[in-house]
Amino acid sequence: MTSTLTLGLLGTGIMGAPMAVRLARAGYFVKVWNRSRDKAAPLEAEGITVCDSPAQAGQEADAVIVMLSSGQVCDDILLGEGALLDTMHEQSTLVVMSSIPVETARRQAEEAKKRNVRYLDAPVSGGEKGAIDGTLAIMAGGEPATFEALRPVLAHLGNPVHVGPAGSGELAKLANQMIVGNTIATVAEALLLAERGGADPAKVREALMGGFADSTILRLHGQRMLDNDFRPGGPAKWQYKDSSTAVALLDSLQLDLPVTRLVDALFQSMVEHGDGDLDHSALIRELRRRNALPV
Repeated sequence: MTSTLTLGLLGTGIMGAPMAVRLARAGYFVKVWNRSRDKAAPLEAEGITVCDSPAQAGQEADAVIVMLSSGQVCDDILLGEGALLDTMHEQSTLVVMSSIPVETARRQAEEAKKRNVRYLDAPVSGGEKGAIDGTLAIMAGGEPATFEALRPVLAHLGNPVHVGPAGSGELAKLANQMIVGNTIATVAEALLLAERGGADPAKVREALMGGFADSTILRLHGQRMLDNDFRPGGPAKWQYKDSSTAVALLDSLQLDLPVTRLVDALFQSMVEHGDGDLDHSALIRELRRRNALPV
């Protein structure tokens, strides 16, 4: 593929906006749509066209990237009234980069196939920083030939890896979110243990870095916990959406994975206590509540 391609992008939130900017700067003609048009308006300074409807963003596009909040929202836009899929031309490609249930991605792939539209489910990990820097982990499910055709586009956003047929990208994302969520909980517990045990939690974190306990979560989110800085890069409500989706999949597969279930319950409590719009690293606040510690 070359930079003469026209790309549509739906959803210009924390992740979608910097992704659109990277694609425009790579030389693609980019059209975007966002439910709140004013949030997308600043992208016009990058030469990006802001559209009034998903259909307008999808018309004449060689590929449409979807960065919407949930499987239901994606279905509403793709298959509901004024269905985006019905406006896309044959042999164009729909790339759903939202985190949605595996079965939703598989169903969307079938609906796209009926319309001779190619389909990839390609959710991402890396947060706002990864979207800005173009270092996202991109887990793609779909036909290998479709993936290879879109690889040059996706490479401007991060590291795309084909992991299997339609739905496999979402399966990989659930595995990713299990690791992220479970590790956030463990790091939060470790820092609280250090604090209550009388050590300096900042120094404990520093001592652990470089050893087997080191991780991106310890480095980045551990520092957030120490600084009490929970401006959302990855809002907790979306982490809970993914963890509850993972638990539903565990149930359907009759898998007993107790750590994931426990962490899902922690994120549920966190959201119920009003912290859903904070970064998911704010899970330490929920552990503080459980231990009657200052939040």
